[in-house]
Amino acid sequence: MSSASPAVSIGIDFGTSNTVVALASDDRRVEAIRFDQGGQRHSVYVSALCFWEERPGAGAQAEGGPWAIEQFLEGRHVYRFLQSFKTFAASSSFNTTQVFRQRYKFEDILAAFLRTLARHGGEKFGFETANITVGRPVRFAGGNPDEALAMQRYRAAFERLGAGHARYVYEPVGAAFSFARRLERDATVLVADFGGGTSDFSVMRFSRARGTLRAEPLGHAGIGIAGDTFDYRIVDHVVSPRLGKGSSFRSFDKVLPVPSGHYTNLARWHQLAMMKSNGDLRELRELARTALKPDLLEDFITIVDLDLGFALYRAVSDAKVALSAQDEVDFRFKGGGVDIGATITRKNFETWIADDIARLRATVDKVLAEAGITAREVEKVFLTGGTSFVPAVRKLFAERFGNERLMSGDQFESIAYGLALIGHSPDPERWTADGGLKKAVRSALLDEARSAGSATPLPSGPFGRGVLDR
Repeated sequence: MSSASPAVSIGIDFGTSNTVVALASDDRRVEAIRFDQGGQRHSVYVSALCFWEERPGAGAQAEGGPWAIEQFLEGRHVYRFLQSFKTFAASSSFNTTQVFRQRYKFEDILAAFLRTLARHGGEKFGFETANITVGRPVRFAGGNPDEALAMQRYRAAFERLGAGHARYVYEPVGAAFSFARRLERDATVLVADFGGGTSDFSVMRFSRARGTLRAEPLGHAGIGIAGDTFDYRIVDHVVSPRLGKGSSFRSFDKVLPVPSGHYTNLARWHQLAMMKSNGDLRELRELARTALKPDLLEDFITIVDLDLGFALYRAVSDAKVALSAQDEVDFRFKGGGVDIGATITRKNFETWIADDIARLRATVDKVLAEAGITAREVEKVFLTGGTSFVPAVRKLFAERFGNERLMSGDQFESIAYGLALIGHSPDPERWTADGGLKKAVRSALLDEARSAGSATPLPSGPFGRGVLDR
């Protein structure tokens, strides 16, 4: 049943790397919340948390976004710095992490982050009374993601802030709603949303009737490959060998390879941030004592011990971004006495990510198959997210759909804008991503209608028809 929307609808795009909040008013104007910090206005809120104690035993304080980075870089206190923690959302192996004397579950971390977001968001940001629409991936990050667990954790975190009423919508559907305002005629659109931890795809059919723009989701697919994965490849091929990957240590009368698991953690920021507390740092120190090339492991230890991961990953990400415009870049990281330099060519980078591109291509095939259409029937392709600018990714879509059909939007704000607009649609609940039950019901009804030769329209739902009230 439709219900009137309140004056302000809030869309929250909680991302692996960045979070964006947008507000849609009842006159359909949409704007992103800007964060004023250090004399600068930020359009995105970095998905990071910094915990610290003013004095031992005083209790942990927390700061988020650009303020977390500022606190971290000032280094005036003992702290725990967490970034890319969204990657743990669907991980059943992640239970808690130690923050000083307290153990934090994922929902504790997310709730603490959201509190900082609300504190800096201004007067319009009220969790208890606002009409809130939250984005979620089609497929969560991780090798074996538990979607039900992730959504349980999301809801628990928002409930703690009085937002148990929040609805959850696939992130590419949010991007599609933002893009739809630019359409001048009916169209079948493939939306490709490239985040930090996941890449998500949706096929949407937009049409107009009596001046109202209608939208029908035809299919969704996602994969845990995105910007962080490409960063991983650079770390694995350029940084890890310089820190001892492939080297050996002596155990009694045997020479053994240094365990590769430590370098898997190094190549994933969210894992690297945990190495101090999970025993890995202690094990690295023990390995360094008998390593054949101890200096390499000592540099690895320095990066973990001095919390240089943030600076390291900033250098890696900058190199990746530069490769979108240049044929080669000079990578350089210096800190704590560690000095790593190398020339990276785009050709080498594209070789490293070739398997990832192939898996992205297969996921595009999957979403087209679920939608029951061919690439030729897609009239527009909307690409959003920073990874959409990687030439190898762009080439994938250009070869499949043609350059003339590719369109791009704001790489950070598109999803949040669309989520806020969904909150203002006549019946926003029809767009929620509440599992496969409604899809299964729709599929069964479709099969029944086909067998009976019926032309009866299907009921509305996440995979049924919806209305975009512009």
